[in-house]
Amino acid sequence: MRHKVAGYKLKRNIGARKALFKGLITSVIENERIVTTVAKAKAVRPLVEKVITLAKRDTLHTRRQAAAMLETPAAVQKLFDKLGTRFGQREGGYVRLTRLGNRKGDGAEQAMLELVGSELVKRAAERAKRKEERLQAMREGQHEEGEAPEE
Repeated sequence: MRHKVAGYKLKRNIGARKALFKGLITSVIENERIVTTVAKAKAVRPLVEKVITLAKRDTLHTRRQAAAMLETPAAVQKLFDKLGTRFGQREGGYVRLTRLGNRKGDGAEQAMLELVGSELVKRAAERAKRKEERLQAMREGQHEEGEAPEE
C-alpha cells in the first residue's frame, strides 16, 4: 500500500528523476510551454507552481531556492523579472495541463504543460512584431518615393 507516499517515481532512480525534473521545470520557465508525457507533466506541475510562488517573494533566499531547482541563470532571471510580476496577484493555478492524444511512435499519451496567460503574451508580441513590420514597410515606401529616379 502507498499510504502517505507522495510524488512520482517514473521508473527512475533518484538522481535521474531529479535531473529530469530540473530539466522540465527549466524548459517550462524558459519556453512557457512544453509537450511531454502525461505522467511527467503531472509530476512536474506542482514543482513549477512552487517555483513561481517563490518568484512572487523576490528575496535573495528565494532566488537561491529557485536556482537550486532550475538549471540556467537565464531561467532564474526570467522567473523573477517577468513571471514573478506577471503572477503577482494570482493565488495559484499558474500552470495548465492539456492532453494532446497519443504519440505516434510508442503510443504514449502526450500532454502540453503551459503557463496560464502565455498565449496572451505571445499573441501580444506577435501583434507588436507585425505592427513594427508594417511601420517599417511604410517608412521604406515613403523613403523610396522621396528619392529622385536613377537614370
